[in-house]
Amino acid sequence: MNSRFSARLFGYLLLATSSLTAQSTGDLNGQVAELRAMVLKLQARVDELEGRSRAAPALQTEVKAAPASPAPPPADPLRGTTVNFLIDAYYGYNFNAPIGRDNLLRAYDVSSNSFILNQGAVILENAPDVEHGKRFGGRFDLQFGQATQTLQGNPANEPRPDIYRNIFQLYGTYVFPVGNGLTVDFGKWASSLGIEGNYTKDQMNYSRAYSFSFLPFYHTGARVNYKLNNSLALNYWVVNGTQQTEAFNNFKDQFAGLTITPARTVTWNVNYYLGQEHPDTVYYPNGPPPGAPTNLPAIQGTVFTPIQNAPKGKLHIFDSYVSWQATPRLSFALEGDYAIQRLQVNSSPSHVSGGAFYSRYQWTPKIAIAGRAEYLSDRGGLFSGTTQALKETTFTTEYKFGEGFLARGEWRRDWSNRAYFLTSDLGRLKKEQNTATLGLIWWFGPKTGVW
Repeated sequence: MNSRFSARLFGYLLLATSSLTAQSTGDLNGQVAELRAMVLKLQARVDELEGRSRAAPALQTEVKAAPASPAPPPADPLRGTTVNFLIDAYYGYNFNAPIGRDNLLRAYDVSSNSFILNQGAVILENAPDVEHGKRFGGRFDLQFGQATQTLQGNPANEPRPDIYRNIFQLYGTYVFPVGNGLTVDFGKWASSLGIEGNYTKDQMNYSRAYSFSFLPFYHTGARVNYKLNNSLALNYWVVNGTQQTEAFNNFKDQFAGLTITPARTVTWNVNYYLGQEHPDTVYYPNGPPPGAPTNLPAIQGTVFTPIQNAPKGKLHIFDSYVSWQATPRLSFALEGDYAIQRLQVNSSPSHVSGGAFYSRYQWTPKIAIAGRAEYLSDRGGLFSGTTQALKETTFTTEYKFGEGFLARGEWRRDWSNRAYFLTSDLGRLKKEQNTATLGLIWWFGPKTGVW
């Protein structure tokens, strides 16, 4: 009990005792009752004050000890970003021993009797994640090596090829909240015309088919994908052209496609492409030619001149391919293509038509075998520069050392109905070429599935 209040209570008791001795016995009962009420009241007041005195320090301690609310962590703009690397190298031998060690009609394995760094790639990707509220993303593929020269920067298509040569893909993505999600990409991306793609690790064979070499490699523009249901998706593009990062005419090519999945093991693509692949301007990256006017216009230092009466004939590509996973180990694929192009609107057309059949069997977890047979009719030389009928068969064996490293050994035979392929003697051509190739592919990074 508090000492000050105890003293007050003791004083009241002395006073009450003095009063009792001076008064009569008749008043004793009333005084005792009054005294008792006073003591109870004082005791209640003392208890109340002591309770406050104890609570105040405890409350102060609790307030001091309570930690401040933590600030929310800053948003991580790189959450979900993957960084991936690929190394693709090979040694090949052409039994024609061609001058310049050149394998004709090849997209990537173009050199004979030489160790080649075919492709080095760095892929950065941050994909949309709609389930967690993130509707945007992007992808950036840098590519280096021999395949880059084939794939990128052809002066016949690119007005200023060196600016974009190593950028294979670079696009941003946004998924609009429309139905099941309307995916829109803007930038540069690999073409989905044809079943084969850029990264060797994702193909059945090491070498590429004629159709891969002939069909577009990439496009720049805007594309839309909408998945109607689990069985059907629609695709539409508006692009500068085929192999054109920058446009070289005022026409915008268009693409329409369907991806059909009638069963879990079957995927079928049907595509149509309309383009105008004729430039209306000539660029001079190394400066104007002798005798050119001195007042030519320039874009960032590169001079150009218009083509008078530039050709406006159209390109039409009809492309379809289907893949079937017959069993967990056995898969098949079939592709058919037809392309027609005119120089002028009413000029005679050039045609390319053909098809390829693929099969692959996973013999053991580490060993697989694959085959491809292909036919291509090149009327007007749109693909090869010569009217001819081309055929090729390819047999590939694969050994996978582990996830991220595999080797492929391949035997391929190309032949034509005309003497077309190079030999060791200048001017002497053969109707066939046979090649043997060993390819090694390494890849690193968290990205899974087809790159």
